[in-house]
Parts: sequence; structure tokens; C-alpha cells
Amino acid sequence: MSSLFLRTLREDPADAEVPSHKLLVRAGYVRRVAPGIYDWLPLGLKVLRAVENIVREEMDAMGAQEILLPALLPREPYEQTNRWTEYGPNLFRLKDRKGADYLLGPTHEELFTQLVKSEYSSYKDYPISLYQIQTKYRDEARPRAGILRGREFLMKDSYSFDLDDEGLDRSYQAHRDAYVRIFDRLGIDYVIVSATSGAMGGSASEEFLAVAETGEDTYVRSPGGYAANVEAVTTPAPPPRPIEDLPEAQVHHTPNTPTIESLVDFLNKAGLGRTFTAADTLKNVMLKTREPGEQEWRLLGVGVPGDREVDMKRVEASLAPAEVALLDDADFARHPFLVKGYIGPGALAANGVRYLVDPRIVTGTAWVTGADKVDHHVVDLVAGRDFHPDGTIEAAEVRPGDPAPDGSGPLEAARGIEIGHVFKLGRKYSDAFGLDALGPDAKPIRITMGSYGIGVSRLVAVLAEQNHDEHGLIWPRAVSPFDVHVVIAGKTDEIKQGAERLAAELDESGVKVLLDDRNASPGVKFADAELIGVPTIVVVGRGLANGVVEVKDRRSGERVEVPVVEATAHLRDVIRAG
Repeated sequence: MSSLFLRTLREDPADAEVPSHKLLVRAGYVRRVAPGIYDWLPLGLKVLRAVENIVREEMDAMGAQEILLPALLPREPYEQTNRWTEYGPNLFRLKDRKGADYLLGPTHEELFTQLVKSEYSSYKDYPISLYQIQTKYRDEARPRAGILRGREFLMKDSYSFDLDDEGLDRSYQAHRDAYVRIFDRLGIDYVIVSATSGAMGGSASEEFLAVAETGEDTYVRSPGGYAANVEAVTTPAPPPRPIEDLPEAQVHHTPNTPTIESLVDFLNKAGLGRTFTAADTLKNVMLKTREPGEQEWRLLGVGVPGDREVDMKRVEASLAPAEVALLDDADFARHPFLVKGYIGPGALAANGVRYLVDPRIVTGTAWVTGADKVDHHVVDLVAGRDFHPDGTIEAAEVRPGDPAPDGSGPLEAARGIEIGHVFKLGRKYSDAFGLDALGPDAKPIRITMGSYGIGVSRLVAVLAEQNHDEHGLIWPRAVSPFDVHVVIAGKTDEIKQGAERLAAELDESGVKVLLDDRNASPGVKFADAELIGVPTIVVVGRGLANGVVEVKDRRSGERVEVPVVEATAHLRDVIRAG
């Protein structure tokens, strides 16, 4: 350690919000260069490479082949799939000296597809799975939490190419199984949830989420085994109800009731002969959407039961790849038929505004909603009789206690960090580039694809999130920068030489050793050993006079004295045991 490029810190960095960010910086694994951009120092790079090697070993074992594509990419392939515009502001765009457009690759479907098209032409060439481990770039709006959400990050992305959907099913399952082995080897606590594919396109989609209270992803699960990202949860629609004999809709003067709470309070004091709750009201939220490449925004009304908020993440997932935003005051000023606080389906229909509703709003359900006039609401407005939505949308928040879509029980919410994503792309990219194989009958077969990603650098932060205590990091042995951390806890020549002999023996036996030979106090050395997080700490101190050293298990805190002559064999057994 006297020559290791390392400086530990006693204080948390000012911008750190989560444990992994605090500890990786304090322990000298990474250093911030700019928002979302980090240096990897020697300790951090050792962990990153260990994670990368586990990923590589399992990808190779499943039969995938590693390649490496450039990160600096021309505009044209992304124009061909519309993702030059679809990706929006997350794309780093730049020009070369001749004015040609380039981007820093956020993901490489286009390049993989082009490469396979240029090399393969016969059905005999397939199936094939290719992968790379490469730096990616995304201009995150809010880079945060250290390397958990960066603008430059290391990713494993792989792609399968098959002749038919049955082949894609096999490739998908092979990748899914490989991911299970990778995350199991890393010792990560994770769940697999149904997900959406976002800007990638495709159909079947699952995310691997590391369980963490600090995670940005909310997912839900049921006692019966259902699990999904909230964006992917579908709302079970109740059966339609008969509309015959339902009371006629009536407009009521409801002064000063622009909110659901104020409306319900007013109605319950109005002597209408029944009790109202927020669930009886229909909340209409006004949005504007813009398709990729379009300049003009279009109005969109979204109706949800009044006891629920609109979840913008679910809205964005439902409308992807369109850009979505709430209306501002200027938008309302341009459309005076939109009466804030009193918007109803009537004005939307009369003015040609698209109107999508929650799946619970089925034919025959009666609602209290805006009458498109200040201080007025309509009671008993019936879906399918008095208003006719243009379709449904998954926009309402998902709440604990909601029924699972598969009927497996009530949902509960938890938080996680996305570490892997597998999805079936189908023929989106092979259609764009005309990727065909000549079949045995000399007719072209359109190739079908799968896409599979793992955030390699993010996994380092996830491991830190799940493996630490109040003193510092506690690395799983599979990724620890060293196997054993030997601390010289004394200043005599005998102690120093004894520690150096032990370190040399361990090194010769294939054990990776970090030797703290610094001229520092034992207290500083012990604090750094616990902060750095090597799973086994060996203290060579006064006990050496009695022929023993102390071996501490960083995770359990257990300490045992071991004869120095048996220490190497003992430590090798500890390492083998994991």
C-alpha cells in the first residue's frame, strides 16, 4: 500500500446520495471528473475487470462470440431506423471537421445488424449470437448516484440472429439462463420482472433488478409470483355494465372546486342523496405529445379515476417513442376551451382532441367530472352513453394492494436497480436493413433478433450497495480486488519481516495480497482495511511473538488466531470456501 495509487477519504463527497457513491469515492475506487463521468483507479478497475470477466465467461459458455465495435458512429444507420431523432436529447451528437454527423453509441443494434448482413447470406450461417463489452454514452438529464447512473459507462450488449421465432425463443432463453448464472456468481440479490422495451422496440421483455432501497426503478410483485416494472403493469378491466335505466347526466354548480378533494367535499354537502368518494370522480389530465421528427405538438387528454395520480413514467412507456409533456399556462391560453380544473370529455370531443382513459373506465360506469365551465361539474356521466373515449392507456399509478394482472394476489411495491435487460426485438432492425438469409428453397428468410444488455460498470455500484456496513465495503470474494488484506500492526522489524514473509508465501501460492506496509498507526490501517472491503483481513502484530496471526472475516466480523506456519494453508482454504 505504500506504493499503491490510493488515497482514502474520511468524509463523504458532498454530492453523494447513496452508499455506493459515498464508499467507492471514500475508499479510492473512483473519482469524479464531471457529472456522470468517473475515473477508475487501480482498486476500482480490479473490481470492474473481475465483474467483466464473469460476464465474459458465461457469455462464452453459452456459445456467444465476442466482437468489438466502435463507439464513434455515423449518423446514417441511425437515420435508417429513425433513432437519430427517436433517442431525443439522450444522444451525444457531434460533427467531424467536414461537417458530417456522428454520435457516441448509446446502444448498437444498427451496427450489429449491418455487420451480420455484410458477412452472412445463407440459412446455413444461422443461428448466431454476438456480444461486446464496450463503453456507451448517454446524455442523462440527471446523472446521479456516482456510477449507478452515468453518462459514460461500460456495458455488455449482445444480439441473437435466428431464422424463425422458435429459434429466437431458444436464443432468448439461453441468454436469460446465462444472466441467471452471472448474477448468481456475483452473489447479487435480484428479481426478474416483466418490462417494456422502450426506444429499443420489440415484444417480450424482462428486466433483472437488483433489490435496493436506493433504486430508481419501482417494481411490484404478488404472493403468487407475478413481478413487473410499474411501466409494464397492465390494469385488469372490469366487464362492461348495462347502461339502461342509469340516471341521466346532470350539470351542477360546484363553486370553488378545482381539485378532486374540494369537489368531493362539496358533493357530500350538497344533499344529492348519496356519498361520493374520489374514486367516483373522473380526473382529466391534459398532455401534449410529439412524434419523433415532428415539430408540432398535439393535445392529448388522459382520464383516470380521481383517487389515482397519473404516473408520467407509465404514460411515457405507453406512448413511446413519442415525446410527452404536461400543458403549461401558455398552452391553456392558446386553447380556451380547456377550462383548468373543470375539463370534461365533452370539450375534448367537440374540439377533436384525442382522449384516452384508464382501462377501469368501461362502458356503463358513471362518473363525476368537469362540465367544461368554471365552477361546474357533471354528475352521472356514463361511459359508452355520454362520452366515447378513443381508447385506453396505462397511465394511472400502480398502488400496493392492486390486484395482479394474472390474478395471483394483491401487489406490493419494492425498489430496485436495473442490472440487465433481455428482450425480443423481432424483425424491427432486420426489416430496416433488409437482413435476409437465402433459404434451402432459394427464397429469402427475414432474420429475427433478440437484444440483451448488462450494465457492467453499474454492477460494481450495485455490489457496493448490497455489500457494505457502517465501516465500509465488503466485497464478495468473486470480485474483490484482492483475496487477503495483510495489515502490519506494529513497528518492530520482526513484525514487519513476518508480515512480508507471509505476504510473499501467499503470493507464491496464487493468492492476491494487499500488504499495508505504510508508516501509519494501526488504527488508520484497520479503518482503511474495513473501508476498502477485502473479505479477509490478516493482522500481523504482537501475537507474532507467540507464533500466531489474527484472521478476520470482514462480513461476519469473526476473528480467529492461526499459527503463522499454518496461515497460508488456512487462508487458501478460506478462499476456496468462498
